[in-house]
Amino acid sequence: MSLDMKVDGKSKNRADDLAQGILGTPMDRPEGLLKVTGEALYAAEDLPGNCTFGMLVSAPAQGDVTLSNEAEIRDMPGVLAVIHDPRMVRNAAQGTMDEAPVQGVDHAAYAGQAVALVVAESFEAARHAAQSVKLGLSGEEGPIDPQAVETEESEGNRFVRGDLDKAMASAAHTVDAVYTTPSMTSAPMEPHAAVAWWDGDKVTVRASLQMLKYNRNELADCLGIDSENVRLLSPYVGGGFGSKLGISPEAVAAAIAARELGRPVRVVLHRRQMFEVVTRRSETRQHIRLAADGDGRLTGLGHEVLVSNLPDEPFSEPVTQGTHFAYPAENRLIRKEVARIHRPAAGSVRAPGEAVGVTTFEAAMDELACAAGMDPVELRLRNIPEKDPEQGIPFSSHMLEPTLREGAERFGWFDRDPELRARREGEWWIGTGMAAAFRVNILSEAQARVRLTAGGAVVETDQTDIGTGTYAILTQIAGELLGLPADKVETRLGDTDLPPGSGSGGSWGAASTGSAVWLAAMELRQRIADAMGCDEAELTLKDGQATCGNVTQPLEEILGGESLVGHGHVKPGDALEEVMQSTYGAHFAEVAVNDVTGETRVRRMLGCFAAGRILNEKTARSQCHGGMIWGIGMALTEGVTHDRRTGRMVNRDLAEYHVPVNADVPPLEVHFVEERDPWAGPMQAKGIGELGICGAGAAVLNAIHHACGVRIRDLPATPDKVLAGLLQ
Repeated sequence: MSLDMKVDGKSKNRADDLAQGILGTPMDRPEGLLKVTGEALYAAEDLPGNCTFGMLVSAPAQGDVTLSNEAEIRDMPGVLAVIHDPRMVRNAAQGTMDEAPVQGVDHAAYAGQAVALVVAESFEAARHAAQSVKLGLSGEEGPIDPQAVETEESEGNRFVRGDLDKAMASAAHTVDAVYTTPSMTSAPMEPHAAVAWWDGDKVTVRASLQMLKYNRNELADCLGIDSENVRLLSPYVGGGFGSKLGISPEAVAAAIAARELGRPVRVVLHRRQMFEVVTRRSETRQHIRLAADGDGRLTGLGHEVLVSNLPDEPFSEPVTQGTHFAYPAENRLIRKEVARIHRPAAGSVRAPGEAVGVTTFEAAMDELACAAGMDPVELRLRNIPEKDPEQGIPFSSHMLEPTLREGAERFGWFDRDPELRARREGEWWIGTGMAAAFRVNILSEAQARVRLTAGGAVVETDQTDIGTGTYAILTQIAGELLGLPADKVETRLGDTDLPPGSGSGGSWGAASTGSAVWLAAMELRQRIADAMGCDEAELTLKDGQATCGNVTQPLEEILGGESLVGHGHVKPGDALEEVMQSTYGAHFAEVAVNDVTGETRVRRMLGCFAAGRILNEKTARSQCHGGMIWGIGMALTEGVTHDRRTGRMVNRDLAEYHVPVNADVPPLEVHFVEERDPWAGPMQAKGIGELGICGAGAAVLNAIHHACGVRIRDLPATPDKVLAGLLQ
């Protein structure tokens, strides 16, 4: 069946011709009331009968591990077991998402690694016993400083064309700067948690997870059982941001303990464990070189990166992911190196790669604009590529120019005085900055089932909703196609007994699993059209009524007491090879910098984004707000500090790891530029969740420079660093 039609010689997507009118609207979340009233039950709630409580024990440092008082712990009141099983201690399977790499608990690879589980009749008894465990540590310690080890070049992460050194030497304008970003953490509101119980050879685990179809295989691999004997439940997830992509120690430990004890076991990480046991974003060192001619057009581009991870971990932060396609330059050098060190494992944190890569690169672009005496918006407009700069393939669509122009107009960008230190209010220097945003767009394999009955429709998939609005979006898609109001559609998520969705990660959930729901509902539309004797394209479904030609019938009458079931299955196609597909945006920020204290306050911020069809305006705007807030944190406050002696995280709680709070965040303005990308699936929708963070921090950093003339290249721009620049 055709998904597109021609109207006045222009391509019109099938989604533009449906009648219910709920797709794209700012519909409230169907589960919203359950969440605000406490009725939505998360992983560690609604415990099964006879449940026990487990607490993980963390190593204080690297080394060979022994539990020197295990017998004493087992004899403590309420303690049921002390488990020291090498299968339970592992890092999320970043990069593979199918097999679970195991790190034995006989050796702690880093300070903070979980090495044992204490299970007791109550949470208090488990916590007390875990805190009483005495660990013996011995053996050689591995390196913890990424700057002090021999690095390895990341496989497949080197691109060279032309002669960058020559381009730099002959350029009219250049930038040659090193930027550093610290480790960061996901810090989701809901901690990692799991409750496990067995029924014969089958285990059920209710956990806080993002990617159930992969997590199922990972857990089965850890337990040494067939994946068919694993059921995962994650109906509600209180944030993930990448930290819950892979199965984690609490879920594996809970399953092992539940089998050993023959009783359900609950394991929840406390907040300090969240910082160390859960994967972090790698720190980065980024050497950026830019060469431009007299008109500001790039002739050379270099982006060389150092990141870190544990030995043998396959994941490495894809810092240069956006650099490859962002801007054209004939002379290019893009490469990444990995330092193998013994800090907590590095993994995906929201917008892995572009979050730190685009931020620093867009700060360097601002430096180039200053060097060339050009407006930063104009510099980017002059460097929009006509095709992918490295692959030579066309872009499926390219929306950077319209987002730049609309964002600049709405923000009042061209009303500013371009001179540095041009505006002062008392102790405060006032400045504005901007940055482009770009992120790859990915479609992932997904399946969904839609059941249509006289009472309405039920959507079923193991797709998760990590706070992003999946319940709403899938409800809207099914309701739109089947002509049903939202209250007649029930969406069931987060259960591996349901068809496998894409999972929540990479900003692909809505477009991927949403496309599977679309295809399932289209199958039902076709069957309704067949029953009415007309073509599907001539069928109108609205408010439970089906109209074909001059005939209108209630869906209930067409079904005749039966139910119809449609199945949708979407897979990536040829788009990756034939076109370059991305999402785009532009950030604009105004800041005030205190000349006495070095404090920076963001006074206003605007983002303008293009991400295909916006499926729900409210949830999409919320996602962009979250990304922009994360960008403020990256620019001004966030960073993990590691003890240089042990590698242990010093600020491993939310009292000392400073995420932005209400006082740090001004009213945020978000606008969407309409985009219809014919390569972006049947709905022409793209990922939006991670686009909002890309470049957001750079707009703040660039505004600081415009306000007071201080250029911060060692993130975050804390008051001490800004003040040091002011005093020079």
